[in-house]
Amino acid sequence: MMRCHEIDYEILGASMQMVEVELDPQETVIAEAGAMNYMEDGVEFETKMGDGSEAEQGFMGKLFSAGKRVITGESLFMTHFTNHGYGKKRVAFASPFPGTIIPVNMAQVGEEITCQKDAFLCAALGTKIDIAFNKKLGAGFFGGEGFILERLQGDGMAFIHAGGTVIEKELNGETLRVDTGCIVGFTGGIEYDIQMTKGLRSMFFGGEGLFLATLSGHGKVWLQSLPFSRLADRIIQHAPQMGGSRQGEGSVLGGIGDMLDGKN
Repeated sequence: MMRCHEIDYEILGASMQMVEVELDPQETVIAEAGAMNYMEDGVEFETKMGDGSEAEQGFMGKLFSAGKRVITGESLFMTHFTNHGYGKKRVAFASPFPGTIIPVNMAQVGEEITCQKDAFLCAALGTKIDIAFNKKLGAGFFGGEGFILERLQGDGMAFIHAGGTVIEKELNGETLRVDTGCIVGFTGGIEYDIQMTKGLRSMFFGGEGLFLATLSGHGKVWLQSLPFSRLADRIIQHAPQMGGSRQGEGSVLGGIGDMLDGKN
């Protein structure tokens, strides 16, 4: 594994954060497409297939590594920002929804973390970004967000994004049960599984979903208070419907009326 570029950074903002990365000449940071907010003169960007860690694999190796990202719903390409100027230059990144940016020094956490597929924001060049399937595919399919995760490997800085407030927990042999969407990421010493909720009443009327994620072992776990999927569901529930339908915040009577009018 190639050594990562050594980048400096500053987290800006509170509830709507961005990370400003400082690059020395010829240093590079990689990011998801569309994450960049601004960059200083001298920083140039290039869209490439993959994260740049596949430099010695040849074209087919790059195609295979980058192609696996398509399975996660991410773009086949990533954007590489390089300082081609003189002196230090800055480029800033932000997530498209409110939350908190978590800076992770990969060298201090065993050079590997696993995170939700939408959590990765940017990282120093040399960071390998791959997919990590849940061992139990059946549980993963039913577990929703828990099926496909991304694995980051490297010895530099990586930045992941969480919705709402971030809770960091250190597990020392304990077990933590979490809503699958609330997991942001965890280090290499944590084992991850999905288990069905016990009891029919709790399963169907508890409002917590059919499955919970189980995290156990030794290492760090990052959780988020507001998963984007939960936020999106609430917005859809309370948004006025298209086509001039009733704005009753999703009331039953309003829905019946729309059906009678032939609008549904």
